[in-house]
Amino acid sequence: MGVDMVIEALSDPGLWIAAFAGGAFGAALGALPAFIFTGFMVIFGEAANRTGVFLSSNIPGVSPDDIAIGITGSVAFGPVFGPHVSFAGGAAAAAYAAEKGYMDTGFDYHEAKNIAHALGTKPDVLAVGGLFGMFGMVVGEVSGGLGLPWDPIAFGVVISAVAHRLVFGYSLIGTVRGKNIFDMTPFERGEMHSTAEGGNIVADGGESVEAAETGTETETETQKTNGDEETVSDGDTAPQRLLVEPWLPQQYRWAGVAMIGLVVGILGGYLVVSTGSVFLGFGISAATLVFLNCGVENIPVTHHISLPASTAAAALAGGTASMPMVPSLAIAAVFGISGALTGEIVQRVFYAHADTHFDPPATAIAINTFFIGMLFLLGVFPGPSWIPVP
Repeated sequence: MGVDMVIEALSDPGLWIAAFAGGAFGAALGALPAFIFTGFMVIFGEAANRTGVFLSSNIPGVSPDDIAIGITGSVAFGPVFGPHVSFAGGAAAAAYAAEKGYMDTGFDYHEAKNIAHALGTKPDVLAVGGLFGMFGMVVGEVSGGLGLPWDPIAFGVVISAVAHRLVFGYSLIGTVRGKNIFDMTPFERGEMHSTAEGGNIVADGGESVEAAETGTETETETQKTNGDEETVSDGDTAPQRLLVEPWLPQQYRWAGVAMIGLVVGILGGYLVVSTGSVFLGFGISAATLVFLNCGVENIPVTHHISLPASTAAAALAGGTASMPMVPSLAIAAVFGISGALTGEIVQRVFYAHADTHFDPPATAIAINTFFIGMLFLLGVFPGPSWIPVP
């Protein structure tokens, strides 16, 4: 039955056309702005859904389905604006544009990681975004149609990131230059290496460091890179990048990551208990990234915290209307912390040493929804919430 559903969905040419447009849209705006748009659409969609529930409960003979608008499912998470389409397409387009030498923004890391940058109207860049939008759509449809027990949208973002690294010749993990793959101390010490891709010199917290502060010499410069020495002479200035590039310089220390996980996890649990919406917390978290995109310092990224937290609270209720507050907040806090720490592990393995954007939140959501799905299949949770299961 699952295979039949997948075949039926993928046989719709409109789905492919819409996904191409969605991926190109993500490339044009930039992956992060496109995702922020998704967050606002989720908020609108969930507000409309709750309005429909309220009206149906007060109008005799009317069910919520009669006045459902479907913004969340068909628009925010659909084949055009779903993160597996627009965000993933935008991230792939950035990787392609950087590889082609189209991007020269002075971004602190490799230009392929600059997912906040709008790529405009260059036809080949939009085409790449569109093709990866279709790819993400296929992954999401197959995963959801087969009932694989995780978030199919987040899974689509992850597989698309793996695909764009392989297709455009980037390393899957990158070169580990610290003591081990989890070591972030080279970033804390501001250790640099020469690279053809450049990037501004960045210190802890995202502050730029002037060349004078790094001991740059005008005639001869010797730089240490993981125990090796590189010499730049005759006044040449070698492009520099950090040895280790944290996904969020303001959000990578374990204690802070766990604390924001606890706080946002509780908030996600409260929102689902008080409103009945599993996705409202996710939408709010995604929408707050507008401040990050505008350059406001120290804005945390939290959608990989709020969504697992809300989902776990709903799974604990097992689909019943009654959700006890304290147990719901407790399980939400657990999965909030898990989502935050999982995202940090992922960024240290797949982002900090590599050259393109590999999304820690999407990976953390896929992993933690898998945990929730398995807990349901093992009989620990009475329901899977919205997670597809076999």
